[in-house]
Amino acid sequence: MKTSQSLPLWSIASPLIGWLLIVASHMQLGGWLLLVLVVGLVACVLAAVYHAEVVAHKVGEPFGTLVLALAVTLIEVALIVSLMLAGGEATNGLARDTVFAAIMIILNGIVGICLLVGASRHREQSFGLNGVAASMATLAAIAVLTLVLPNYTVTTAGPFYSSSQLAFIAIISIVLYGTFVLMQTVRHRDYFLPEEAVDNEAVHAAPPSNKVAGASAVLLLLCLGAVVLLAKALAPALEVGLARMGAPDTVIGIIIAAIVLMPEGLAALRAARANRLQTSLNLALGSALASIGLTIPAVAVVSLMTGWTISLGLDIKSTVLLLLSFIVAAFSLSTGRTTVMHGMVHVVIFAVYLFTTIVP
Repeated sequence: MKTSQSLPLWSIASPLIGWLLIVASHMQLGGWLLLVLVVGLVACVLAAVYHAEVVAHKVGEPFGTLVLALAVTLIEVALIVSLMLAGGEATNGLARDTVFAAIMIILNGIVGICLLVGASRHREQSFGLNGVAASMATLAAIAVLTLVLPNYTVTTAGPFYSSSQLAFIAIISIVLYGTFVLMQTVRHRDYFLPEEAVDNEAVHAAPPSNKVAGASAVLLLLCLGAVVLLAKALAPALEVGLARMGAPDTVIGIIIAAIVLMPEGLAALRAARANRLQTSLNLALGSALASIGLTIPAVAVVSLMTGWTISLGLDIKSTVLLLLSFIVAAFSLSTGRTTVMHGMVHVVIFAVYLFTTIVP
């Protein structure tokens, strides 16, 4: 991205049009309006990617990737909690399905495609091992404690935690994620700094002015909010379509996670293509950590306040895929260098995840 001292008109117009479409979505949705909402959703996603890169270039790494991860995850949390409050106990598995989908999309889909595309263009790419190792260790611990352990506790029959267990795991998740953010931004910030790539114009471009960066930060939040609300407006038509196709309920979690993660996924892909794999992995793994580290405590609070029981434990099939993903990631990201083969393995696992979700 070439940074200028002004923002392109399309990046300003997209979120404004998106919010106008949100107002229009309260009318009866016809086929033409559904199509317009989809186009508006895509435009807001692309604008969010652009503004995220402007903000990231201004504040530098690793703060730039952290800003996008936190912004997207807070929107994801708001969407899940609002759907839970609207749907009641019937949505007790929504948080689990969405968080698991986010992990699989990030760890296999986004990371796999980034490794595949980056290596296809640059043959071999490198990244810092220390930061990625810390990210993977934290992500594995939170994922297993929140999505696997509930199946094996005995105070309450799985896949549920008791109230005290849920509160404890929520605190543990916040502690682990908070410690990771402290490490990423203060204590060991150098672990997450990318090496300058010779073919990366963004590294050498002048940073945007405070005025431009501030405008991009506001527009980024507007874009992310529009993405979530447009997705929510499209949800009823989506549910009807999935029901007609006979797709399982877990597909809703995948679609929610995919829509929310689109801005980060595109930003990570652009970084990989520019031979900035460290930035790409910071975005991807940081997003997964923020997703699970903040979403689980949020839904735990809702559960404890409303008295609803939320289902967190994964079934056997999903548990196998989750553990396989972590094992493969531990091997593929263990040397600090990646090739096409590493990316292909992750993409294949992601394809298996999608297929077995639809055809369990």
